[in-house]
Amino acid sequence: MKIVVYAICKNERPFADRWMASMSEADEVCVLDTGSTDGTPQRLEELGAKVSVQVITPWRFDVARNQSLELVPEDADLCVCTDLDEVFQPGWREKVEAAWAPGVDRLLYRYVWNFLPDGREGMVFWYDKIHRRKGCRWVNPVHEVLQFDGGAPQARYVEGVCLEHHADRSKSRGQYLPLLELAVEEDPNNDRNVHYLGREYFFYRRWEESIAMLKRHLALPTATWADERCASMRLLAKDYFALEMAGEAERWIFRAVGEAPHLREPWLDLADLAYHQKDWHGVLWATGRALAITQRPRTYISEAASWGEHPWDLASLGYFYTGQYEKALEAARKARDLAPDNPRIQKNLQLIEGKLAPA
Repeated sequence: MKIVVYAICKNERPFADRWMASMSEADEVCVLDTGSTDGTPQRLEELGAKVSVQVITPWRFDVARNQSLELVPEDADLCVCTDLDEVFQPGWREKVEAAWAPGVDRLLYRYVWNFLPDGREGMVFWYDKIHRRKGCRWVNPVHEVLQFDGGAPQARYVEGVCLEHHADRSKSRGQYLPLLELAVEEDPNNDRNVHYLGREYFFYRRWEESIAMLKRHLALPTATWADERCASMRLLAKDYFALEMAGEAERWIFRAVGEAPHLREPWLDLADLAYHQKDWHGVLWATGRALAITQRPRTYISEAASWGEHPWDLASLGYFYTGQYEKALEAARKARDLAPDNPRIQKNLQLIEGKLAPA
């Protein structure tokens, strides 16, 4: 089986050695450099990559991805699209080869999008950028995705393959907003891009525009995925809180819970709301519902906080303020175990232990 890694890059010289070492399990590595001035293409070539340089104006990610895909030889069996700030955990090729089979169009594998300050994994979901060579192309100016000929692609999960993203914090994401606006202008009924644009407006604190776009997402007939609908509702609640419209914000939190009760995230938004209202029984009910969900979803909707110390931390407070000190101690210890360097949790734990100490 011939496996080829392909990528786009610009001014990523500091990542070149680490990336090439990680991708070395492939038969070939092809890179489209889009205008580096720091010696990135020269270093990649020294390390064995086949590099082509092309400046793309106006910039859009789908065009760059498709140009880089064109660099992959026609006889490749499998294409692996990564970025230079990403690394596979060793041994990925063997598992990919074992998972690939006739009729499969793409493989899905574990992706660690970021890491917490203490080194723990942050947002984790399953990525899908390992695919067949022919009959597919990248679409969308940003948040680009593969579109396959012949309808929905046949996908298979690959257990044991993990790609880690160690982001270059020096790079701006300022180009994302205009490219998302372009994406929605080009395809106004693409529910995914409309959701992303509403989210981007939220990041920019453009609350009213975010509200309008997120409601537009929810109104689209194709917006049927409950997880993403729930994400729009949760963002709407945050927008309304920012506008000091608490009643409207609460309404959207409850709608989010109803939309996707199988996710921890909306339950924890409800628990946060109850915490701020000092509704301790409400905190316990909402955290109980969240913690009853024990299988972490494989989609990008899953947030690190929901699977870390946060639900246990809130539960410990709920138990404490309802006088259930032994249960508060148990929950606080679980929160401490997940965040051993958090001084506030440590202080809470000491306070609870004091309540249980003999007089």
